Amino acid sequence: MAIGLKITRAEESAAELRRMARLCRNVAQARRLLAIASVMDGDSRTEAATAAGMDRQTLRDWVHRFNAEGPVGLVDKPRSGRPARLNEDQLKDLDKVVEAGPDIATDGVVRWRCADLQRVIAEKYKVALGERSVGRILNDRGFRHVSVRPQHPKSDPEAQELFKKASPTS
Repeated sequence: MAIGLKITRAEESAAELRRMARLCRNVAQARRLLAIASVMDGDSRTEAATAAGMDRQTLRDWVHRFNAEGPVGLVDKPRSGRPARLNEDQLKDLDKVVEAGPDIATDGVVRWRCADLQRVIAEKYKVALGERSVGRILNDRGFRHVSVRPQHPKSDPEAQELFKKASPTS
C-alpha cells in the first residue's frame, strides 16, 4: 500500500484545529478542519473523508491547500462566474433613473415596477434582462420594494388642503 499524503504543517495541533472549527462561521471550512484533525489523530483518509462528507480524493486536495496556506486556505475561493450584463457606469446611471422616478408623459407610469425598468434598460442600454434580474439588481443596489405612494399627476394640492380643513374635527 502506498504512503498517504502527509500533513506537513505543524503550527496547529488536531485539538487546535477542532477549536478553530468550533469557532468558525464558515461551515465548509469547519468541516475541512475537522477532517484534517481526524487525519492528524491517526484516522485513515477514507474514514476522515467519510466523516466529513467528502471523497478521499477531495480530502487529499484540501490537505494540499492546508499544507500550502494553513487554515485560511480551507475557505472556498471566489469563483469568476458570468460577467455582469450591465457595467458599473450603466448601473450608476440606472440608480439615477430609479431615484428620479418616472415621468408620466415619457414613461407612461407613475411609479417604477421591474417590468417598467426592464423596458427602460432594454431601450437605453440595449440589454435584455428578466424581471427577476432587474429586481435582484435593484436589491443589490440598495433599492427596496417599499416605495412612497405615487401622486396622481392631475391631483390638486390646494383642493386637498381645503378638503382637510372642511372636515369636522372631533
